[in-house]
Amino acid sequence: MRLRTNLCQALTTLAILGVAAIGVHAIPPDDAAKPAGRPAADSRTEEHLLPTVAEARGRAKLLHESTHATLQIVHHEYFREEKGISIPAATLKRVFRELAVRQKVELRWLAVNAQAMNVDHNPRNDFERQAVQALVAGKEDFEKVEEGVYRHVGVITLTSDCLKCHLPNRTSTKDRAAALVISMRIKP
Repeated sequence: MRLRTNLCQALTTLAILGVAAIGVHAIPPDDAAKPAGRPAADSRTEEHLLPTVAEARGRAKLLHESTHATLQIVHHEYFREEKGISIPAATLKRVFRELAVRQKVELRWLAVNAQAMNVDHNPRNDFERQAVQALVAGKEDFEKVEEGVYRHVGVITLTSDCLKCHLPNRTSTKDRAAALVISMRIKP
């Protein structure tokens, strides 16, 4: 139990620090969190804080790489199925919820060419279906800007350790792919 708690805390801390380091905090979470004497945010202030498409692209790529590396390393170093510990991908979903609240950045897992471990990881819309097609075709990432939102989907490599669950009847140890969807508002 202690290992599970420490692992969860470590993952949450790593993710929050990584996002803070790249400046994803685009919109203050609420007026109560602002220092005394600072004026309340209006739409101009919020828009001013939003990233451009180029900034959002850079932030998404760095966030993707830090999440991918964290998932791979923590899964390899700490996850032991026989210990009854939550898998790192499930624990990271808790981190994703924190990032959504604190940083206004949405992240979610996406099944690509292996079994989805949760039906919530299947593509939800045309953008995600197009992204899956692009990743299956060999692209490393896929992006789109629509209605003031930048969306980035990047490959998450499923190694042979991952394939025990994601592709249990495999006949090859060839890596497969899942993906991470990152969405954030951008400047109009």
